[in-house]
Amino acid sequence: MTTHSTMAQRAGASCNMDGALQATIQQATEWLMSQQKPDGHWVGRSESNACMEAQWCLALWFIGLEDHPLRVRLGQALLDTQRPDGAWHVFHGAPNGDINATVEAYAALRSLGHRDDEPALRKAREWILAKGGLRNIRVFTRYWLAVIGEWPWDKTPNIPPEVIWLPTWFPLSIYNFAQWARATLMPIAILSAHRPSRALPPENRLDALFPEGRDNFNYDLPERLGAGVWDAFFRKVDTILHSLQTWGAKRGRHGLMRRAALNHVLEWIIRHQDADGAWGGIQPPWIYGIMALHCEGYALNHPVVAKALDCMNDPGWRVDVGDASFLQATNSPVWDTLLSLMSLEDAEMRGQHPEEVERSVRWVLQRQVRVPGDWSVKLPNVKPGGWAFEYANNFYPDTDDTAVALMALAPFRNDPKWQAEGIEEAIQLGVDWLIGMQCKGGGWGAFDKDNNQKLLAKIPFCDFGEALDPPSADVTAHVIEAFCKLGIDRRHPSMARAVAYLKREQEPNGPWFGRWGVNYLYGTGAVLPALAAIGEDMSQPYIGRACDWLVAQQQDSGGWGESCSSYMDPSAAGRGVATASQTAWAVMALLAANRPKDRDAIERGCLFLIDNQRLGTWVEPEFTGTGFPGYGVGQTIKLNDPLLSKRLMQGPELSRSFMLRYDMYRHYFPLTALGRMKAMLAKEAAATR
Repeated sequence: MTTHSTMAQRAGASCNMDGALQATIQQATEWLMSQQKPDGHWVGRSESNACMEAQWCLALWFIGLEDHPLRVRLGQALLDTQRPDGAWHVFHGAPNGDINATVEAYAALRSLGHRDDEPALRKAREWILAKGGLRNIRVFTRYWLAVIGEWPWDKTPNIPPEVIWLPTWFPLSIYNFAQWARATLMPIAILSAHRPSRALPPENRLDALFPEGRDNFNYDLPERLGAGVWDAFFRKVDTILHSLQTWGAKRGRHGLMRRAALNHVLEWIIRHQDADGAWGGIQPPWIYGIMALHCEGYALNHPVVAKALDCMNDPGWRVDVGDASFLQATNSPVWDTLLSLMSLEDAEMRGQHPEEVERSVRWVLQRQVRVPGDWSVKLPNVKPGGWAFEYANNFYPDTDDTAVALMALAPFRNDPKWQAEGIEEAIQLGVDWLIGMQCKGGGWGAFDKDNNQKLLAKIPFCDFGEALDPPSADVTAHVIEAFCKLGIDRRHPSMARAVAYLKREQEPNGPWFGRWGVNYLYGTGAVLPALAAIGEDMSQPYIGRACDWLVAQQQDSGGWGESCSSYMDPSAAGRGVATASQTAWAVMALLAANRPKDRDAIERGCLFLIDNQRLGTWVEPEFTGTGFPGYGVGQTIKLNDPLLSKRLMQGPELSRSFMLRYDMYRHYFPLTALGRMKAMLAKEAAATR
């Protein structure tokens, strides 16, 4: 037990830190307020990889806009981000280039007229061939080569438009795919039916990637790791479906059925277009949607297509840097705003900026999604009430944003001003929606309930990454913490099931897997504060194992870091370049556990953040956000899974990871961690008086 004198000693030992802590918090707050938009929200750049720029460059070529001024700027972005070895990678500091990103970037530059003997293209071509060439590219890259005439359509996985008619109880129903896969599958079904291509000019074709000639190339899909007997089964099914595509395109009754299916898919796509012109809040359904409508004869000035094309000029999607332009994979204004608000609350700094905070709270309340989305197909009796991640995405609110929205709004709940503006109704709708979205096992997925049909991950189309949206520890932890802030305790049936889920998900050596952030530092950094909030006895051995694991990963600098490689390589778990965001997650986790033995680790972590602040913020080029974790076999591969070592033997360039760098992670997470440290010091100081 901690005695009064021990606490006094700690307060004295920490007094030197206290001043630096307060100064760092003050500067971080000033920087944060300087970044706020006039309407009250915050948003940082969402950085991904070269596939974004390459695919837009190819898409504009495909729809006949080869002279679009953006194409040259996209090409410059590709040249600016090429690695010295000639490849392009999928996250900062990746040990290897990525075969898919490199092939797509090479193809895009060729479509712009860059010669194959130019140094940049020569190095890219040599790297591609050294890594096994086009034999190793994923399904989506094959689609891109097909639409520019470089790959036979009958050697791409087939998605017939008739899939739109499959009922929800059928395993292959579109509503059993994850949100991102579903929204992408629909336009690809149209492309699969039409098999379109606009070949590059003869002088720009990719002949150099077929050194033994196209006729001698093996276009078949390589065997997939972990697919087993289902791989052979679905390959056979794919062959049959290609025959049915030809059959469906015939005139007569069969042609009428195909036309009806295409019309149904088109209606689905048009109905799902977001207010900003994109689809699904992410790049794939947006870019494939434009191409699908083009295939169906929609003119470029058709309102739906024109709106989608104009979205490329939206600063919410486009980032210009010098002569280069980058188109983001997504945008994160709701998420960034919620976490910024929470950081001000934890740092006890919102009182310094009441007007700015008021604008922000109002902006958040206005972003609540109160209309049904795809999630409601299986939950028709659950009222809408979630929040989405992006500026415009009414069809796909997510449980993670909703949980954090409830946490951000909770401090304002009893204010008469906000009560008059409907905050209580908003909170109650959010709570009810989350309860309705809880999965059978007690956890929460991101976009759908019980989205766990593992069979879907075996079909050839799904080699790009995770095609399912199963529950995750990090999202579940955020929901628990949100409910606790609203006074919903562990006696509530949803909470009891959620805590049991978290206990089952813990790794044997202590940490929790991070689905939406990198990786075990993120998962553990979410779970321990949630368990503390719900009143869990933090002295229990299973929590001690998590803390011991965290302390063991701390670096000599006092910081923590974990590479995106940890999703493919178990030896990289908890290890990587120390970053501000990941250090903050570890500090928040250890503060929640509040073990006396971890005090030195906590203080060293805080000193790392204090010492590394620059001009009020932190520099962090590393990617600490997760899109697709990279295991790509339809299941969470954990530390003790033998498939990991097998995949590692295949080479990291064959992974299906899609990683993200959210620019504001480097800021609001450190501010939150330092704010919580400040609160702990204040509590200790008060106890000595």
